[in-house]
Amino acid sequence: MRRVVHPIEQESFRRLRARLDTGHFPPLTRAVVERVIHSSADLAYADDLVMDEGELAKAHAVLHAGAPVVVDVEMVAAGITRRGTVCRLKDAEAGPELTRSAHAMRLAYEEVGPGALWVIGCAPTALEELLTLDASPALVIGLPVGFVGAAESKAALRESGLPAVSNVSEKGGSAVAAAALNALLYHPTSLEETL
Repeated sequence: MRRVVHPIEQESFRRLRARLDTGHFPPLTRAVVERVIHSSADLAYADDLVMDEGELAKAHAVLHAGAPVVVDVEMVAAGITRRGTVCRLKDAEAGPELTRSAHAMRLAYEEVGPGALWVIGCAPTALEELLTLDASPALVIGLPVGFVGAAESKAALRESGLPAVSNVSEKGGSAVAAAALNALLYHPTSLEETL
């Protein structure tokens, strides 16, 4: 079923494209870049985001086939509009060497197992913990925000070789992380394109 786009959203994307040429990006990369910029009004994301079109295509396929989506916080979950998510932060507990966010990643992995899409927009420690798990993710959208550990955790994600969407700078957050996943959710499958 095709998504109905509100006229305000259409106008927002028209203005975005008038200010920034995104035509050189491959289709899924373009979708992610534009949706992240749309959610943040920050054109600099076009040069800050890091992703691979082939990895996005594989993630798009498993996402539309029903793979689970894990989020680090409820704010990310609230921004994902067309899919239920798993968030275990309410059940998590901090320990001497483990943040609540990191514990939530462990709990979520116990629930979903390998092959999920992981969307981290708040806590660098959640991303760091995910990298220690044998999660075999379909995709990690790692866009935590902050001055302590955010850029470093995203660099570690890129160095891990896992399929990922990240960015180089310290910026990020729940809205942009959700937007990156929504870009894949909203992008039509080949079957939808023929309807």
